[in-house]
Amino acid sequence: MARSLWHRSLWSMLALCGVLLATSLHLHGSQPAGASPPTRVATTSAAAATPECTDADLSADYRARGAGAGHRFGVLRLRNTSDSTCWVRGFGGLSYVGGGDGTQVGAAADRDGAAGARVVLQPGERTTSAVDETVAVNYPRGRCRPTPVDGFRVYVPDSTESQFVKHRTTGCRNDAIHLISHRAFRS
Repeated sequence: MARSLWHRSLWSMLALCGVLLATSLHLHGSQPAGASPPTRVATTSAAAATPECTDADLSADYRARGAGAGHRFGVLRLRNTSDSTCWVRGFGGLSYVGGGDGTQVGAAADRDGAAGARVVLQPGERTTSAVDETVAVNYPRGRCRPTPVDGFRVYVPDSTESQFVKHRTTGCRNDAIHLISHRAFRS
C-alpha cells in the first residue's frame, strides 16, 4: 500500500511539473526578433486559486464493502455537487445518530492514520474515506447499552455543518466504547 501511495504521489508530482513547465514556456517562451516582451500579469497556481470545499459543495453517502471478525467495512463518499472545482484534505467528522431526531449515539469515530494530501475535486467527482465499524454485539449488553442507529452524522473536513447519511445499525449508548474508525479522504 505504501508503494502504491508513493507511486500515486510520484505521478502527481510529475503531472504538476508538466503543467508548471508548460505554463513557464507559455509565459517565458521565445519571442520573434524585434518583438516586445509580453506584458506580465500576476498569476497564481491553479492549486492556490482553488477554494476548499464547503458542506454546501458536497453530498455525502455511504457504501458497505464487506464484513468479518466482528467488523463491517465500507466507504464514506463525498461528491462535489457544485459547479466549481474545490478541494478537501484530511478527516471530516463521523458519528452514529439515532432516536429519529439526530441524537448522537456513543462516541464519535476515531481517526486512523495521517491526514494525507489535498484531494482536488472537479464537479461530479468523488473522494472516499474508509470506514471500519465494530459490531456492537462484541460488547456485553450491560456495558454497551445497545441502541438503534438511524445513520451517520457526517462533517466534511473543516466544516461545522453536518449531513445525515442513512445507515441503520446498532450502536452502543456508552460513549466510552468506540465502534467507528475512519481514514482520511483520498482520491
